[in-house]
Amino acid sequence: MDAQGTTQGPVDENYLRSIRAAGTIHENTYLAAVGSAEWKTFAKVFPDESAPPPTATGAPPPPGTGNPPPPATGASPPPTETKQPPSGRQCYDIDYEIKGDDIQVVEIELDSGETAIAEAEAINYMEEGINFEAKLGNGSTPEEGFFEQMQGVGKCLVTAESFFLTHFTNNFGIKRKIAFAAPHPGKIVPINMGKAQGEVTCQKDSFLCAALGTEVSIALTKDFGAGLFGTEGFVLQKIKGDGMVFLHAGGTVLKKELRGEILRVDTGCIVGFTSGVNWDYAAAGNLKSVSSGGKDLFLATLSGTGSVWLQSLPFSRLADRIIQSAQAGDEAKKNMGSVLSGIGRKLRGKSN
Repeated sequence: MDAQGTTQGPVDENYLRSIRAAGTIHENTYLAAVGSAEWKTFAKVFPDESAPPPTATGAPPPPGTGNPPPPATGASPPPTETKQPPSGRQCYDIDYEIKGDDIQVVEIELDSGETAIAEAEAINYMEEGINFEAKLGNGSTPEEGFFEQMQGVGKCLVTAESFFLTHFTNNFGIKRKIAFAAPHPGKIVPINMGKAQGEVTCQKDSFLCAALGTEVSIALTKDFGAGLFGTEGFVLQKIKGDGMVFLHAGGTVLKKELRGEILRVDTGCIVGFTSGVNWDYAAAGNLKSVSSGGKDLFLATLSGTGSVWLQSLPFSRLADRIIQSAQAGDEAKKNMGSVLSGIGRKLRGKSN
């Protein structure tokens, strides 16, 4: 394995000796036997030969010519120490790519020692060398004290939210990729928290994943009654940090910039908003929602200055339509059964 973390092989011992003599590799180059998970430097594998002479196999081909050997198999680079965020930063600086159209996946590339946080069920795939561990805490202070952890657990118990976040850490020694996907169709919204005033409030199910160092906590609505009887419940999440955060939204995503204006939105259509936006819930007067059986329609009032992300198809609305369709189908089957039963009785009566 070279200094950039690239692995090559398998190769035979004579070839290794020849390229060491030519200076292509050096004493600190890592080597591993096929089928072994233990990596050692060249100097430790060949302690008596600081610069072994070339053998009959000949010198290695000039750089840039020929096909490189296939990747080594059965061995993992040595574990590395946990990487720290950049100086003056709270969160890791991670690279990512969003793939797909309506059912998207975010693929994150972790450098050696970097960590991403997410709910365990959000994982789509991860490459070899990424370890994961569920930890108490909000993602920014996973090693915080017992009493601080218990406070967070208490909030989660009240709101029926999970108080564990899974930490996915690259311990492979080279860059590895991990992907996260949402549980229902929609779009992934990437937010650079450093450019979003460092704080975003979002729907409780919107958070997908983030760089380690991001704080994910519970926020309650100001009006318990409005939140309780609103379409999305009364639980919101507050996210703080200066790295990348990924939210998930259903349907089409709309981003609105408020500059002192007031925006009224269906409670279920809010994905998230920055800290400069004030919000409240209230029933929309005498307006009734026919689809909700005549219940009051609750709207959120957003005002102030900042960014707002909206979704065109909240999961609750999609779920309601599916349930209604299933109930209508069951009712139709029941009615059809009654009709067929009546026809059967008439036919049996005529035959008698």
